[in-house]
Amino acid sequence: MELHHVRYFLVLCEEQHFSKAARRCGISQPSLTNAIKRLEQSIGGALFQRRPRAAPTQLALAIKPDLEQILISTELAHRKAKRLSFERNLD
Repeated sequence: MELHHVRYFLVLCEEQHFSKAARRCGISQPSLTNAIKRLEQSIGGALFQRRPRAAPTQLALAIKPDLEQILISTELAHRKAKRLSFERNLD
């Protein structure tokens, strides 16, 4: 599982449309589709019903809070590392 796949998954959960989610992520729709397929392979199940819209499956809804926490924790760690690096440079 790659961090950008987690981001794409969360955006697709919100948008429920591959083209809109891809545009928001700044990637092509085929790239988003392939990333979601790789995440589904990694997770071991379908995360979205494709028709009539990209509706999250029960599996997606079950893991969404965990993936949100991964993204939050990663962002917090990144901010902390930047702050500590900045403070070190002041010393």
